Amino acid sequence: MKLVRIFCYFTGVAMALSLTACSNSHKAADQNKTSSEPAVAAKATIQPPATPGAFKGKVLETKDVGGYTYVRLDDGSKDGLWAAVPKAELKVGEEITLKGGAVMTNFTSKTLNKTFDKIIFAGGVLRGDQAAAGDFASAAASGTGATGMTSGGSAGSIVPFADLKIAKAQGSDAYTVGELFDKRKELNNKAITVRGKVVKISRNIMGKNWIHIQDGTGDPTKNTHDLVVTTSDNTAVKGDTVTVKGTVEADKDFGAGYKYDVIIEKASVSKDASPVADKAAKAVTTVKKAAQEVIKKEAAK
Repeated sequence: MKLVRIFCYFTGVAMALSLTACSNSHKAADQNKTSSEPAVAAKATIQPPATPGAFKGKVLETKDVGGYTYVRLDDGSKDGLWAAVPKAELKVGEEITLKGGAVMTNFTSKTLNKTFDKIIFAGGVLRGDQAAAGDFASAAASGTGATGMTSGGSAGSIVPFADLKIAKAQGSDAYTVGELFDKRKELNNKAITVRGKVVKISRNIMGKNWIHIQDGTGDPTKNTHDLVVTTSDNTAVKGDTVTVKGTVEADKDFGAGYKYDVIIEKASVSKDASPVADKAAKAVTTVKKAAQEVIKKEAAK
């Protein structure tokens, strides 16, 4: 699946080279006419491929040149980020994500009479849900994350059933993993609490950490034993017992084969006390109770 990223890179390189070729050919044919494509200065260099989904932002301005569109994005920098993509109808103010591509420095466009310190030659753009699916698929394909997403989509990411007995969380909004799958329709878009053991983590996919938890409930023959949670928290590691508070999303489809019957989004994840600390806390409680009983008996004498 790393071919996806390689393809995006060489698409960008091909774009840059084709623009150069078109420019030089046009110039040779008629020196007095303005070239319909930009030319690359001799000092222009191609850097390593852009990370999939790394470049995104709000469209600030666009310029169509031949079969290509130059677009300046608001990426948080002072002057914005310039990119060149196959001709596209883009509106100022809309959010887009670039499809990978090649990063070039010191690129000169004679048509625009401008030299770009840095410009991205991308294979295209993604919008809205397309961008989410594109980021997800690209990240999965490149194996981003501590564990990496699998190439088999969400079904291929499911962790085999673990023989666990994790106590259910406390509270009126508390559910087991199995209950969340069974009641996903009625719980859709509602806040819940669930407790389980971390069996897998894929970090920094679409700006989130994807945590799989299990508590010993659910039906492994129906894949309702493995619950996926998305969070920005970085405290948990594989093997931790955690309490998760988040929002239920039923039948969530990210595209690219990643569809979840139930997923917990925008979650906060807190680690439970270690077994040793838990036993120590229980021991302290027991001693306190015993001491209180002794005090009562002595006071009654």
